[in-house]
Amino acid sequence: MEHVKGKLNVSERRVCRVIGQPRSTQRVSPIVRDDEECLRAAIIRLAGKHGRYGYRRITALLQRDGFRVNHKREEGLKVPKKQPKRGRLWFNDGSCVRLRPTHRNHVWSYDFVSDRTHDGRPIKILTVIDEHSRECLAMLVERRLQSDDVLSCLAELFVKHGPPEHVRSDNGSEFTAKVVRRWLKRIGVQTLFIEPGSPWENGYNESFNGKFRDEKLNGEIFYSLKEAQVLIEQWRMEYNTFRPHSSLKYRPPAPEAWLH
Repeated sequence: MEHVKGKLNVSERRVCRVIGQPRSTQRVSPIVRDDEECLRAAIIRLAGKHGRYGYRRITALLQRDGFRVNHKREEGLKVPKKQPKRGRLWFNDGSCVRLRPTHRNHVWSYDFVSDRTHDGRPIKILTVIDEHSRECLAMLVERRLQSDDVLSCLAELFVKHGPPEHVRSDNGSEFTAKVVRRWLKRIGVQTLFIEPGSPWENGYNESFNGKFRDEKLNGEIFYSLKEAQVLIEQWRMEYNTFRPHSSLKYRPPAPEAWLH
């Protein structure tokens, strides 16, 4: 190219000299990746379906689908989130302890989440997770939940997975029933009750409940209890078998199958 196209009849050499740009740079042709269009379509599809996933989880899903991509190309999908302050756990004698799970069935935790159907009637969800594997073992959805419901849910899980060594739960009124404590003690499960008003002591379950509310409850209208039960169970299965988990190197907690 002898001259720069435009209104001014100026040579390319002179323009590059004025703006301080090497001529080799000016002559470089843009390289379009072969997978750019497919990658863009895949990003739009995943971001549209999983709107609350950040760029790291989208990157993990793309890599799972066979794209050779790193997180730097998807940083625009980052979901900002304020980092909460964390506290320590202390015994009455001043010593600090935090029982961290080391293997599956070491520590389970459970808690309640509240929401409402479209008619304004309340629903309560009991969430039970394995703290080590991060797998959500159950999500019981009812209008109201009592200690008998907790016992029934835990009993079914104990039969299916075997009883854990410890069960961590809130120390509030819904969990102080003597029948729950006696039953867990009778079958050899140690209870870990957290202090009232200290949700960070049940951090694994609190984190799970936060993701559940952010990714499902905040974006869904339930017109009936049955609809809530079906959709929440679908989300639980997706969380366990599909959703990349950052603490598990962006693998799901309980994938249905892995191809090595």
